[in-house]
Amino acid sequence: MISTDSKASLSTIIICISACLPAGFAAAANDYLSPLALVADGDGKTLYIAEQTANQIAVFDVAGAKVSKAISLPGPPSGLALAPDGKTLYVTIGVGEGKIAVIDLNSGDIVQTLDAEHTPTAPVLSGDGKTLYVCNRFSNTVSVYDPASKKVTASIQVTREPIAAAITPDGKLLFVTHLVPSGAADGDYVAAVVSVIDTAANKLDKTIQLPNGSTGLRDICICPDGKFAYVTGVLARYQLPTTQLERGWVNTNALSIIDVANKKPINTVLLDDVDLGGANPWGVRCTADGKYVCVSHAGTHQISVIDRAKLHDKLAKAAAGEKVSDATSSYDDVPNDLSFLVGLRRRINLTGNGPRGIAVIGTNVYAAEYFTDSLGVVDINPDVRPAAKSLALGPEKPLTVARKGEMFFNDAELCFQKWQSCASCHPGGARVDALNWDLMNDGLGNPKNTKSMLMAHETPPAMALGVRDTAELAVRAGIKHIQFAVRPEADAAAIDEYLKSLKPVPSPYLEKGKLSDSAKRGQEIFEKASCSKCHPAPLYTTLKKYNIGTGRDREKDLEFDTPTLIEVWRTAPYLHDGRSARMEDVLTKHNPGDRHGQTSDLTDAEIADLAQFVLSL
Repeated sequence: MISTDSKASLSTIIICISACLPAGFAAAANDYLSPLALVADGDGKTLYIAEQTANQIAVFDVAGAKVSKAISLPGPPSGLALAPDGKTLYVTIGVGEGKIAVIDLNSGDIVQTLDAEHTPTAPVLSGDGKTLYVCNRFSNTVSVYDPASKKVTASIQVTREPIAAAITPDGKLLFVTHLVPSGAADGDYVAAVVSVIDTAANKLDKTIQLPNGSTGLRDICICPDGKFAYVTGVLARYQLPTTQLERGWVNTNALSIIDVANKKPINTVLLDDVDLGGANPWGVRCTADGKYVCVSHAGTHQISVIDRAKLHDKLAKAAAGEKVSDATSSYDDVPNDLSFLVGLRRRINLTGNGPRGIAVIGTNVYAAEYFTDSLGVVDINPDVRPAAKSLALGPEKPLTVARKGEMFFNDAELCFQKWQSCASCHPGGARVDALNWDLMNDGLGNPKNTKSMLMAHETPPAMALGVRDTAELAVRAGIKHIQFAVRPEADAAAIDEYLKSLKPVPSPYLEKGKLSDSAKRGQEIFEKASCSKCHPAPLYTTLKKYNIGTGRDREKDLEFDTPTLIEVWRTAPYLHDGRSARMEDVLTKHNPGDRHGQTSDLTDAEIADLAQFVLSL
């Protein structure tokens, strides 16, 4: 049931606790905290909160409802893992040359810093505390550490962008979610997956396919008895033209349930209601007694509280072919039933903005409210009327235009019926969802791959066919024709400033920040093959359109915009319709008549070097 409490203004929703902050804690104006993840200690007395843009951990006294200490970090924290004895905190530092800070919680000091791969996140400790697992998001690996020796014992290759992980209570299996799909996007089935790692063998055991259109997977948890895993994500209806939003026509928001023992999906349920979306589900945790599974909605600023017993009973009946709702009489009906959770789920409004990671202590759910620099808390006891509040984690700071734009980009309040935010199709910092969408800006029946917003304002025109002269026009058209909303000009201008503020992430193909020997050879081939004629430095685009022979059907012989190659390593699949899963395919298989660079006379080794250079940009 949706709380009817009205939302107060930003200045009144925060319960200010500045007077309780330790000396030296206050940050300069506009130095935001951006709480992202949190973990509770064993007795529920302390919460450790990763504050991403402040480069610190806040130590929060639960009973006193105050921050007791801040621990400085050498970079932005991306995830937390607390040792079983409560004495040590492991913090991933999510940068290119990643680190893991090992913190002695008695002293609050970083006692060791471990090397990690590209953008480590989601640290997970085994139950005995003897093994640490870390997802390396852009290395596409999971590292295994021995905390005693502080050494890496294994590096396990997985698919694209591992973003979250959970280990079974017996420690035998590690489940890893991936932010976006891998592979080409022009087929009939495109979906992100869950990887299952055998921890005894330290190898990938199985890949679990989620429903078609699954993307934006954010978090995973395993229930206390170890029987089920729960995964949050977006379930995109990318095969439909984006002509409306009603009833989840474009994006729906989902919770996928996995049978742990059999390593297979049970089903996927929608977290939306028939006429109200539940955009951008993020954190997921079960209560300690296993009664409820709780989900934060980063786009609609809510917590969903789902009765697990009733959920699984209803799923079992549907799988057996029993009619359980007006829309569901079978297993296949469930992921399309917007009413499936009626009677099973309470939907509670929070008072802060952008809840991401969550933790549960007793019947209290705590949420890291990213954009209001606050800690949301609500009692989910069904016998108590929900009364959410936000506890300030630091002094309130005025929002810059760019920060406001980032908030709007992630906020489904801007969208008709709150089905989606800009981040639904551009997750991971305004990048790509790896899907093709049939937008209305260039006609029907010609889907295009989602483009990264990085450098969009510097590299006009916008859209694959260049149908928008500038990114400014594209932002406003997106609000009107994709969010189906009318918003003040100031909102679009703020989003512009946010997108202009984006910075490229150094490529994982670089070696210590520099081109590898292979990429250096590829740089010479880049000139030899005439790639630089259309992709000259520094923008690696001429800002012009060309017919390179990749148009299909009625788009045959059309000219396509030349995209920048900066951070192209992150934007697969390639070409306007995502037909190329690999850069090598762009250079060979999908380069008819050498119209996209003189590559037909290159050897396989030269193609590999050329791809290495392009992917290093």
